[in-house]
Amino acid sequence: MLHRIKQHIPQRGLRAYHFLMAHAAAFVYRYPSRRMTVIGVTGTNGKSSTVQLVGQLLMARGHAVGWTSTDSWRIADRVIPNNKKMTMLGRFQTQKLLRDMVKARCTHAVVETSSQGVEQFRHIGIDYDVMVCTNLAPTHLEAHGGFENYKEAKLKAFRALAGMPGKTSVVNMNDPYAAEFAAVDVERVVGFGRSDEKVFDVLVDQRWLASEVSITRSGSRFTMDGVAFKTTLIGGFYLQNVLAAMAVVLLLGVEPEVLKKPVAALVPVPGRLETFAKDGVTVVVDYAPEPHSLRALYGVLELLQPRRIIHVTGSAGGGRDVAARAEVGHLAAEHDDVVIVTNEDPYDDDPMQIINDVADGAAAHGHVDGTSLFRLLDRREAIQKAIQLAEFGDIVVVTGKGSEPVMAVKGGKKIQSDDRVFVKEALHL
Repeated sequence: MLHRIKQHIPQRGLRAYHFLMAHAAAFVYRYPSRRMTVIGVTGTNGKSSTVQLVGQLLMARGHAVGWTSTDSWRIADRVIPNNKKMTMLGRFQTQKLLRDMVKARCTHAVVETSSQGVEQFRHIGIDYDVMVCTNLAPTHLEAHGGFENYKEAKLKAFRALAGMPGKTSVVNMNDPYAAEFAAVDVERVVGFGRSDEKVFDVLVDQRWLASEVSITRSGSRFTMDGVAFKTTLIGGFYLQNVLAAMAVVLLLGVEPEVLKKPVAALVPVPGRLETFAKDGVTVVVDYAPEPHSLRALYGVLELLQPRRIIHVTGSAGGGRDVAARAEVGHLAAEHDDVVIVTNEDPYDDDPMQIINDVADGAAAHGHVDGTSLFRLLDRREAIQKAIQLAEFGDIVVVTGKGSEPVMAVKGGKKIQSDDRVFVKEALHL
């Protein structure tokens, strides 16, 4: 009923509604964020990973930590899978989570902060101390009406800290848009990145740049401030997330040397480059829902040197990045030996039409239906097919959903659908 009423409210009135509800939620739950150090994480890719890597490093330092992310919610020692298909929950749910963290004696909260959440004022009433931008790339353009609007939504998250004492921005100095985020008026700006990649001219108060970077199939090694670090997390994009997390913890007063062991002990985030293996076949489950993150993923797969890549992929419905569907298919045709396009959160859209939009992109670049290209509506069947086709030395990669336990389908419904469960079934693990 409420959803129907909202459809008839003018946009200005709807924005006022969201704004007032955000303040009301914070008031009802007694502004819980004021009793913790709150780190916000926004950006295009790597938000969930960075949230949890920050959490891991803080916990290694003995802090009680809570987080909210696309993947899960954490309240001290309790981790709850996020089955809502929302990065930022509604205002009252978010404030309740923050209050529960306070009750559990959490000292730090790490909050994944999405552009759509910001547009609906879900960040209002959260007293952020630090805001991180992982990177920025064109995505969710239909939802925001273009890249500039999308970028502006991210900037609004930073501006929520402007002019207040003790606030810090953390920006990626390898990102071409970092200077715009660093220009927001906060007390301190910290930069992170890799010195072996292009470092943009960004005005920061402190910078943490990794040098002597070596990335292999077993992880990464780098030097920062004269200290040698290593991590078993694979790939350049995971390294950027590690550097972002380190920058956050370092700005809280920790010396680099102290992070040497915690960084080496970091573990992968569920559904983010998560691997399963049996009989010489490796299966990689990764979120990677759009072209920018897929390109980063292919860079990691090259490090693993597979005999063949068999890819289960797709694209979301609900008006999300319709124009990107053909590009996803094109990328798959360019990098994958076999492409299996399947259902992936269609919402109210025709799932077979989405599949065809992606598959046609692969077909237009050389893949042939029935041999190197398959269109399967059932996601479990698609994953089973991929693993059946795999031989010794092959990598099966499943993208689009990561660790999500549900699929969003017609009528606002959510059905059980977990790629990791399907993979384990097919591998008989």
